[in-house]
Amino acid sequence: MKLFTNISRLYQVRESVHKPLRGSEMGELPFLADAWLLVDEGKIVDYGTNPAVHNGVEMVDLEGKMVLPAFVDSHTHIVYAKSREEEFVMRLQGKSYEEIAESGGGILNSATKLRETSEEALYESAERRLKEVRSLGTGAIEIKSGYGLDTESELKMLRVIKKLKSNYPDMPVRSTFLGAHAIPTDYKYRREDFIQLIIEEMLPLVASENLADYCDVFCERGFFTVDETDRILKAGIKLGLKAKVHANELDYSGGVQVGVANNAVSVDHLEFLGKEEINALKSSNTIATLLPSTAFFLDIDYANARNLIRENIPVALASDYNPGSTPSGRMPFVLSLACIKMKMTPEEAINAATINGAFAMEVADKVGSITKGKIASFMVLKKEVPSIAFLPYAFGTDWIDQVYLFGEPQIH
Repeated sequence: MKLFTNISRLYQVRESVHKPLRGSEMGELPFLADAWLLVDEGKIVDYGTNPAVHNGVEMVDLEGKMVLPAFVDSHTHIVYAKSREEEFVMRLQGKSYEEIAESGGGILNSATKLRETSEEALYESAERRLKEVRSLGTGAIEIKSGYGLDTESELKMLRVIKKLKSNYPDMPVRSTFLGAHAIPTDYKYRREDFIQLIIEEMLPLVASENLADYCDVFCERGFFTVDETDRILKAGIKLGLKAKVHANELDYSGGVQVGVANNAVSVDHLEFLGKEEINALKSSNTIATLLPSTAFFLDIDYANARNLIRENIPVALASDYNPGSTPSGRMPFVLSLACIKMKMTPEEAINAATINGAFAMEVADKVGSITKGKIASFMVLKKEVPSIAFLPYAFGTDWIDQVYLFGEPQIH
């Protein structure tokens, strides 16, 4: 048993959280001043204000530093074979995301490289990235497949994710099948055959091997249509895989509406939002997951977070860590972009990156807040951090002093 004492402010303290935060709730970040935190066997046992009286426990003096729950990154693609910096240069030379994809780059490029990579090598590189984001404060993560685009390669990716789950039991890991990420070159003129491959072969195998929690589709101009998305999601739901959707990143794709119609846990990206999308989300329990570092890297418009919050739609923030459009899992930078570019307040951004992110990957009973019984995964901030607003403000500063996952310190 460990007793963390001398905490200047213990943030995101909530007795219980039964639903994601909406509207004005997102601007509230409860805390205890002059606090302590009691941890046993990796779980939060108790907390309160100083002085703390507990006998026979290991004392950890945090020397007046602030504490926040670990980030919950509910949208990543960290299982991939190679980086794609050559496409970064192509964009600098004026090529669009769609033009690069049409020329065999983008997702198809990653798929080619992944098929040539062994499962062991794929695991090693994914594990490095997982260790990296853990050191940056991420305490729970969702990981998608989608760079295989054939049955064997998609299953290979999902087995890597399953191994990460097994080897890192101190953090919740959720797995998402994203076989419908792009149309492979071999199926360019046989779209329906590929849809049938996903529905009739890939999904049943994924379900039978218990390799995924969710089924996702890239519903976007030049990728998968609303009708194709609907068919794939419904096939996944029949096999026990809940829906998620990549929606409205490049255009008004209809992805939000088809996601809501299939009770999607979240619809992600949402750079394009109109009245129809807002109305669909308002009438649902679907979470709007925003990925501002993608907009930053691709130099496209940012999602309208203020409109979503004003309309009482729950908003989560995630990194979208992937080799093509967001080669970074740095959640502190996501906080800064959310505030600077999407005009979220520091409190809203932190709530979106912790408790609402936990709801977006259905682990809010385990992480996302300082709550009795939850996993003791939290960040200790450096002593010189003067306020919570400093976190997004100091976008180039490493303000994390230490990361604890399941009550144990990580290498930072």
